Amino acid sequence: MNFEELHALYRQPLFDLISQSRAVHLRHWRGEEVQRCTLLSIKTGGCSEDCAYCAQSSHYSTGVEREALLSLENILTAARRARSQGATRFCMGAAWRVLEIVREVSQLGMEVCVTLGEIGPVEARKLKAAGVTAYNHNIDTSPEFYPEIVSTHTFQDRLNTIAAVQESGMSVCCGGIIGMGESEADRLRMLEVLSDFGPPPESVPINCLMAMPGTPLADQAPVDIFELVRLIAVTRIALPKARVRLAAGRTRISREGQAFCFFAGVNSIFYGDKLLTAKNPTADLDVALLRELGLHVESTQGVTPSWPSKGRDG
Repeated sequence: MNFEELHALYRQPLFDLISQSRAVHLRHWRGEEVQRCTLLSIKTGGCSEDCAYCAQSSHYSTGVEREALLSLENILTAARRARSQGATRFCMGAAWRVLEIVREVSQLGMEVCVTLGEIGPVEARKLKAAGVTAYNHNIDTSPEFYPEIVSTHTFQDRLNTIAAVQESGMSVCCGGIIGMGESEADRLRMLEVLSDFGPPPESVPINCLMAMPGTPLADQAPVDIFELVRLIAVTRIALPKARVRLAAGRTRISREGQAFCFFAGVNSIFYGDKLLTAKNPTADLDVALLRELGLHVESTQGVTPSWPSKGRDG
C-alpha cells in the first residue's frame, strides 16, 4: 500500500478503523489463536553500533556489561522450557556465529529465529542450511528518520540484509519501533516500505520504545495507547497475511490496552521475563490475560503447553 492509502486508513475514526482491521484479521487467521515466541539474548552487550534506543551499544553508559556467548547447554535448557510453556518460535539474539546452536535448537520442533545483525548472501545460506526458519532484522523506522537514530550503518544496509535473507529462502521477521521521537508520517512510511517487500514479511514486530537509562532516548515518553492501536490496525490491513507481533514495551501497556491490540490485529507476542535487556510481562500474567480474553496459545505439533494452575494465575 502506498503512503496516501495508509494515511487515509490511519486517519479514520478509531472504531471504523479497528472494525476493518478485525474483519481482515478474521479472513486470514483464526481469531482466537495467538503465537507465543521466546526471545533469548545469547550474547549480550558490547555492540559496536550506535542505535540510540539500545542499551547494548558500547557507545553509551547503560550499565549493561559485555557477556560471553551463552553455553549450548544453557540455550537448550531455555529452549526446552519455552517449548513446554507453549512457545512455537524460539528467537536468539546475538552478533555472533551460531550455526552449531541453530542445528541443536532446530531439533526441538520449534521455529528457529535469529537476529544477528547485518549478513550477506553467503551467511544467509549457511544459516538456512543449519535450520534457521526466520531472520529478524527490523527496519526500525522510516528511511527519512533513520539517520536520526543510527549513524554507524544506513537504512540501505538494512534492506540489503533483508534481500540476502529472502534470497536464501528464510522468512523475514521485520518491523519497527515507535516512540523514538518520530512523526506519524514516519510510522506510515515504515509500513509503506514493509508492504513493498517481495514477498512481504512473514511477521511484523511492533515495538514500543523502552527508554533505557544512558541512551540518547532515555527521556522519551511512553507511546499513547490509541496511537499504538491505530498503527496495529493499519499494519493488519496493509499486511493481512503477516503475524503482527506485539513486542517490546508491553510492561507499559495495561491489560485493557493489550486486549485492544489483540482485537485490532495482533496475533503473536513475545513472552518471558526479558526481551534482550528490556523487561517483559511474566509468562503467568500472559497466560492469565489470554485465558480471560478467550484466546488460545498456538501449540507446537505434538506438544501440550504446561499451563500454570488456575489458582496460581486467577
